[in-house]
Amino acid sequence: MSSPVNARVTLAVTSRVLTQLRRDRRTLAMLLVLPCLLISLLWWMYDDANPLIFDRIGPALLAIFPVIVMFLVTSVTTLRERSSGTLERLLAMPMGKLDFLLGYAIAFGVVAAVQSVLAVTVSVGLLGLDVAGPLWLLTIVAVVDAVLGSALGLFVSAFARTEFQAVQFMPALVIPQLLLCGLLVPRAMLPPILERVSDVLPLSYAVDAMQHLTTSSSTADVWQDVAVVAGFALAGLALGAATLRRRTA
Repeated sequence: MSSPVNARVTLAVTSRVLTQLRRDRRTLAMLLVLPCLLISLLWWMYDDANPLIFDRIGPALLAIFPVIVMFLVTSVTTLRERSSGTLERLLAMPMGKLDFLLGYAIAFGVVAAVQSVLAVTVSVGLLGLDVAGPLWLLTIVAVVDAVLGSALGLFVSAFARTEFQAVQFMPALVIPQLLLCGLLVPRAMLPPILERVSDVLPLSYAVDAMQHLTTSSSTADVWQDVAVVAGFALAGLALGAATLRRRTA
């Protein structure tokens, strides 16, 4: 009996996705350049009014942007693979659903590593964001956040029939997390019911990890938050494997 995951097949899927992204310059620019531009825009907005605001929201943005960008790109890309029949041809080969999903997750994780290095370099090196913890751990957190976004995108793509429908899942799945993750109001200041809701949302822990890195040199709380986010990402991949269909109905 073959193992549930074939490393050779998974890496082949990863290579294929990375090759596609390298050829799609517009998507690549959105993945790598857009987060840096958005962070720079927000720094510019608050630079004269109140620079301390950027120090508060900057870490949250470094957690939020990988999740949002990867969610959008992964959900649309996976749906395109299925609607075009490419996924059906791939799964007809000796490849399992988990090989396909892990290959996508690894590929977007690699892109996320480059994205996070660029965003951290711009935020810390050019915009003066203060970080008390190690910069390498900041990058790891961003990569795990991006894998979470990819896992959520892979999961919701199974329930969409068109690329437009895939994008429509963002208001239902991502925006509530964006409102409750601590970006706009610290989670401890939320109404009790909303605070309890935020406690079960993965983006809350992604933002907490970034904020711990910028305010404390201790990494214990950061690793706890990273473990929670990684757990949500693995659950998303497992649900994605269970619900992935070969073609759009």
